[in-house]
Amino acid sequence: MNNTAPLTDPFNRRLSYLRLSVTDLCNYRCTYCLPDGYQGKAKPDEMSLAEIETLVNTFARCGTRKIRITGGEPTLRRDLADIIAACKAAPEIENVALTTNAFRLGKLFPAYRAAGLDKLNISIDSFDPEVFYEITGKRECSNILRDLDAILESGFYGIKINTLLLRRYAERTLADALDFVKHRPVTLRFIELMQTGDNLGFFNSQHLSAAKIERGLQEQGWQLMPRLPHAGPAREYFHRDFAGSIGFIAPYSEDFCKSCNRLRVTAQGKMHLCLFGGIAYDLRDYLKNQDSDGLQRYLYETVAQKPEHHYLHDKKVGLITNLSMTGG
Repeated sequence: MNNTAPLTDPFNRRLSYLRLSVTDLCNYRCTYCLPDGYQGKAKPDEMSLAEIETLVNTFARCGTRKIRITGGEPTLRRDLADIIAACKAAPEIENVALTTNAFRLGKLFPAYRAAGLDKLNISIDSFDPEVFYEITGKRECSNILRDLDAILESGFYGIKINTLLLRRYAERTLADALDFVKHRPVTLRFIELMQTGDNLGFFNSQHLSAAKIERGLQEQGWQLMPRLPHAGPAREYFHRDFAGSIGFIAPYSEDFCKSCNRLRVTAQGKMHLCLFGGIAYDLRDYLKNQDSDGLQRYLYETVAQKPEHHYLHDKKVGLITNLSMTGG
């Protein structure tokens, strides 16, 4: 297929960022996602490495420049290093990133780095080991912080920390976050809790807007950083007295969808034009048949249906039962 124009939606947003889930399986039981833990084993219909290679190469031809590998918990796939290498092998791909809960990351990271990993996002919802346990069901906080510091000491600086903003813990978490980035060159992003199909009660009790915290930092001299090409939706701030930065991902803010550049593919090969959309577009036949040209044509046809924005304000969450389904 000769069409090499980048994927662009009806609102002239260039779709250069692919969030690729490689498994629904997760070994945590976070209160806001899977409070009872993941039920059962990994689904047998996860995309194979060969299918992922076809997917990545086709998306790269269509203008994708950044791939974020997500889950569930992607490190539970034994072939994750091979998946990273497959993403990195596509010459058009500029950045390969991984979002992980960092379980056993100290042991696993060298292989991921050798495979070509450029960026790393680590989920740390509290720096207090007991609060971390309350949220995640795991006593891993100290191990994760130790491994994170070791990775920084090795010279890998492309690290971001994702911290869910929960009303119950927000005041303490903000203080700990500022202390953490004081001397570490990492970006910590507060993520607003999002409603899903099965968390309404939790959402209603724990959702907190990031706006007040964001204004407070601005009053303390934090300054907004320019948005980089192919970046996600975070607003990130720097302060001259801090080695790291603070960011906010606020899906309920008025202009959140204005610069959307993302497409999402699940571990079963279904594409979501919006995280909270109501349709999952099945790419699997193209992937099984290694039909890159057919998939490319289908992508150009399908992105014409990408909505202008989500409908979270109307309590419409689409197909998302919990965030492990597509990696958020």
